[in-house]
Amino acid sequence: MERPYIFCHMMTSIDGKIMGNYMDTPEGEKAGDVFYHLAFGKNPYYRHQGWLSGRITTDDNFTFYKKPALDKNAPVVPQGDFIANPNASMYYVSVDPSGKLGWENSELTYIDTTAHIIEVLTGKASNEYKAFLRRLGISYILAGEEALDYALAMEKLKNLFHIETLMLGGGGVLNWSFIQAGMCDELSIVITSCADGSSETPSLFETRGGLASDQAVGFQLQNAEVKEGGCVWLRYTVKKDRKECL
Repeated sequence: MERPYIFCHMMTSIDGKIMGNYMDTPEGEKAGDVFYHLAFGKNPYYRHQGWLSGRITTDDNFTFYKKPALDKNAPVVPQGDFIANPNASMYYVSVDPSGKLGWENSELTYIDTTAHIIEVLTGKASNEYKAFLRRLGISYILAGEEALDYALAMEKLKNLFHIETLMLGGGGVLNWSFIQAGMCDELSIVITSCADGSSETPSLFETRGGLASDQAVGFQLQNAEVKEGGCVWLRYTVKKDRKECL
């Protein structure tokens, strides 16, 4: 299978949470800066062409639960994928199987990084939603009918948009689904020196909704560094043989 090299890059609290009040502390803010500059900015450690997140993470950070401006009388769109920009310097890939995100333009800006948006849809996305994306100039690919076909989606990202290296950026269910599917090569975690103890916020990996199994996966530590503000940056490779974690 042709696909990009995929690394999961996340910031967590000491208690493994990827969201929460800890992010607003001085320790959390310093860890956030470290997290950003490892993958973005002028001289990042990772050199990738896109990053991918799930629908809820996208709504939390970029679309803020706005409803898409759908036209119920939209003409039937052509079948297949829609490639609005095959040569962007950076892509933001949103896994949105049913087509629910309320975008307002074809690009987003994350601090000082601008990216062209690609939506990953399934056969459950309506004609009206695909017409909405076309109207805004947002690219989309189709991968699966009822459920997301991870392998097909990754193959299309590489072949249609020339994404050789892709960052996987949450949420916890999506992260774990990629790990379980054997499509994550590396794990990068910035652990802030803070926690808030919340039991209501998502963790780095989750099986919620039955979207992936809880079969254990092993990781091989490659590097550990203490960074600004007392945070720790850990890099692992993902063990492909399940027996290795026993």
